[in-house]
Amino acid sequence: MSCIRKLRKRTKSQEFVYQEQCKIVAHENGKRIGLEGDPDLQFLLNGGDLLKVKSRSWRKTRYFRLNEDLKTMWQETSKTFKSNSGCLYFRPGSSWPKASDQTSLSAICQTVAASSLSCMYVIKKTRTKQNQRILVKTPDISRETLWSFSLEDVDSVRYGRQTDGLRKYTDSSVEDRCLSFIFKGRRKNLDLIASSKEEAKKWVSGLEKTKSWIYNCMRKADKNADNKMSLKELKHFLRQINVEVDDSYAEMLFKKCDTSNSGTLEGSEIKHFYDLLTYREEIDVIYKKYATSNGQMSSADLLNFLQIEQREPVSLDYAQKLIMKYEMDETAKQNKYMSKDGFLMYLNHEDGSIFNPAHKPIYQDMRQPLNHYFISSSHNTYLMEDQLKGPSSTEAYIKALMKSCRCVELDCWDGPNGEPVIYHGHTLTSKVLFRDVIKAIKEYAFKTSQYPVILSLENHCTIEQQKIMAHHLTSILGSALLTQPLGYQMPTTFPGPEELKGHFLIKGKRLNKLDAAFNNNTTEDVDSVSEEDEAAELKEAEQKPKEKTAKKIKLAKELSDLVIYCKSVHFSTFEHSRDNQAFYEMASYKESKAMNLAENSATAFIHHNMDKLSRIYPAGSRTDSSNYNPVPLWNAGCQIVALNFQTPGKEMDLNQARFLPNGKCGYILKPEFMRDPASQFDPKCLTVGPWLQKKTFHVMIISAQQLPKINKDKQSSIVDPQVRVEIYGVPADNASKQTHHIDNNGKCQQCIYTYAFYQSAELALVRFVVEDYDAASHNDLVGLYTLPFTSMQNGYRHVPLLTKRGSLIPSAGLFVHIMVLDAK
Repeated sequence: MSCIRKLRKRTKSQEFVYQEQCKIVAHENGKRIGLEGDPDLQFLLNGGDLLKVKSRSWRKTRYFRLNEDLKTMWQETSKTFKSNSGCLYFRPGSSWPKASDQTSLSAICQTVAASSLSCMYVIKKTRTKQNQRILVKTPDISRETLWSFSLEDVDSVRYGRQTDGLRKYTDSSVEDRCLSFIFKGRRKNLDLIASSKEEAKKWVSGLEKTKSWIYNCMRKADKNADNKMSLKELKHFLRQINVEVDDSYAEMLFKKCDTSNSGTLEGSEIKHFYDLLTYREEIDVIYKKYATSNGQMSSADLLNFLQIEQREPVSLDYAQKLIMKYEMDETAKQNKYMSKDGFLMYLNHEDGSIFNPAHKPIYQDMRQPLNHYFISSSHNTYLMEDQLKGPSSTEAYIKALMKSCRCVELDCWDGPNGEPVIYHGHTLTSKVLFRDVIKAIKEYAFKTSQYPVILSLENHCTIEQQKIMAHHLTSILGSALLTQPLGYQMPTTFPGPEELKGHFLIKGKRLNKLDAAFNNNTTEDVDSVSEEDEAAELKEAEQKPKEKTAKKIKLAKELSDLVIYCKSVHFSTFEHSRDNQAFYEMASYKESKAMNLAENSATAFIHHNMDKLSRIYPAGSRTDSSNYNPVPLWNAGCQIVALNFQTPGKEMDLNQARFLPNGKCGYILKPEFMRDPASQFDPKCLTVGPWLQKKTFHVMIISAQQLPKINKDKQSSIVDPQVRVEIYGVPADNASKQTHHIDNNGKCQQCIYTYAFYQSAELALVRFVVEDYDAASHNDLVGLYTLPFTSMQNGYRHVPLLTKRGSLIPSAGLFVHIMVLDAK
C-alpha cells in the first residue's frame, strides 16, 4: 500500500487534554450504569498485566484494560518482527481507504490514539466475527498487537481454576489468582492468572458490574458516542428494547423531556423519556380501582387488593411490610401507603411473581426415603453436544451440577498410561480423564444444593483400570464418598436426602449383597457379573434372538465395594423384583421399555417405585442427543428420569420446571398417593381418590414487556407476539391454547382467556411460550417459562421469560391474571 500521511506525535499538552477527555467519557458512561466513582470500574479502566494460559508451555503476559466505552476489552502486547516493506501510515481515528474496513477498525484506531501512538506502520490487519486485530509499528517503540472482544460476547467471568484448561495447565497454588472469560457459543474460554488474589477478584467483580442489558442497548443507539441521544438515536434505542412508537408521539415526548432545549437528551432526561413512554395503562387501572384513600393506596387498600385479587389470606401487618419493602418514596412509607411506582415495583418482583415465593426455599420434608423423591438426573453428562462426534468436557459436568442435577453419568473406558477416560464409546466424541471429572464433580457438586449426588457408572474398563477408578473415587472424594450403609445394622429401606447431605453415592455393579458390608461375608464374591447396561442393550439389539446371551464382565472388588444403595441389576418383571430383589437393587430402563411399562402397567410401576429406585435413559438411536418427554415417567413414579442436559428444548423446560421449587435442590417429594402402599392411582384412569383434585384454571394474558427482538439484523423488525399456554400432566389434563398474534407490538397488550380443567393438580406443569408469529414459516421462540401448577400464585402476576437454554431474559415478561377454582 502507498503512504497516506505521516503525522507528528501529540505534544504533552495535547496528550494531557486527550487523556482528560477519555476520563470524562468513562465518567459519563459510569454514571449511566450507576457506577460513578466505583473503584472496581476504575481498576478495569486502568487495566493491568495478566498471564494468558493456553497450555503448560504457552504462557504469555498480556496487558488488558476496559475501554472507555465500557463495552470492549483490549489486550495489548509487544512483538518483534523483521522489517516489512510497503507499510501504511495512518492517523488514529481516521477512515481507511477501503469502505469495508472503516467500521471494523475505527474502535482500534481510537484505542491506538489513547496509547499515544500518533504515527505508525500497519504490519497486518485481520478481522473475525468475534474480534479484530491489527499489528502496527511506531517510530519510537516496537510493533504492537491490539486485540479486542465485546463484553456482549461474554457469558460469564469465573473466579478460580474453574475451566478444563486452568485445572489441566496450572497448579492449585494459583487457585485464588485465576479467572476465566466464558464466551457465548462455542468460542474457547480465555484463561488468565492475575498477579494477586486481590487483583483477580477486582477483575471479576468489576466486569460483573458492567453487564447491564438496558445500558448495552443505550450505547448501541448512541452512534456518535457523545453520551447524548438525539431523537433518531432514541428511536434506535427503543427498537433495541422492542418498543414501537408513533413518530409524532415520540417527538412530542422528546420535546417535553428536553428541558435544556439542547436538541438532545442526556442523563435523567433519557430516563424521564423512557418512563413516560413505557407507562402501563393496565397498572394505572388496577391501582385506581383499589387506591380509595384520596387517590392513594393505603395499607388497608393494599390488603383489600391482596385478599380479593391475589387471593392471599394475609393480614394488615403483611401489607405494611410490602409497603416498606417496595415503596421508594419516604413520605409514602411514613404514611403507610403505596404509590403507583411502589405498586408497579411490587408487581414486578418476587411477591408479585407467578411463582409462589413460599416454594422458593426448601419447604418439603427431606427425611423420607430416597426413593420417595423425583431426582434431577442427567444422561451422557460428559457431552457438550451430540453423542457421535461432540466434545467431552468437565465443563458439561459443571453446568449440570450448577443446575442442581443430582445424578450424573460417567461412561468409563480404558485410557492411555493406565488412566481411565470418559467418552461415548465407539464414537468420535473426544475423551476426558476420569480423574479430572471426579475433581470437577468434587468441586461443584454441592455449590447449589447440599443433597446427595449419585454417580452412575457405565463401566467398560479392565480390572486394572477399575482399581484406578476406585482409587480416584476414594482419594479425591474422601469422606464425602459413602462407603458403608448408614447405621450399625443392615438397613431395610433408603435413608433420606437430609441424612445423606454432602455425600456421593455410586451406582454400578456389585459382586455381592450389601449385608456383606456388615458380616464380612465374602462367600458370595465372584469376579464377574452380568453386563446389564445401556451398551449391553445396544449390542443385544444387533444380535439375532438365538444369539442373545448374558454377557459377563470382570469387576474389581475395590470398585464393587463402593456401591452401597444403588446396585445395578437386570429388570425382569415387577413380581420378580418384589420377590427376589432388595430395596437397594435398582434397574435402568431404556425409554421405550419404560414408556411401555408406564402405559400398560402404571399402577404396578408406581408400587415398584415405592420400594426401589428406577433410572430411565434416552434410546441410543438419539444420536443428536435429543430427549424424550419425562412427564409420563414421573407419572409412573420413576425417580431418576435422565435427560441430555446439553440439549435445550421442551423436555428440558419441563425438567427445569419440575425441580424449580424446593430450593432448586434437585429433589422433589412425590405426592403422597405415590408413596402410600394402599394407593391404586392410575394416571390413565383416574378413579376417585386423593389424587383426584378437580380444578378450573383461568388465565388472562394482559400484556408483555420488553420482548427481545428476534431478527436483530432488521432494524424495523418488531415482534408479532403470540402466547401459548400448555399443560403437561396426566393424559386427561394435557392441553394447549394460544392467543391471537398482535402485529408489530412488542408490548403484546391483549385480553385473551385460556381455560383448562384439571384432574390431578399435583402432577401438572404449566408452560407459557411466547413466539414471534410468522404466517409464511415456523414461528420463532421469543421466551418461555414453565412451573408446577401447585406453585402458581393467583391474581395479577408477573411471568419472567427465559431463553431456550433456560437463561433469564432481563426485563422481559408477561403480565397475566390467574384464577384457580375448585371445579363444581
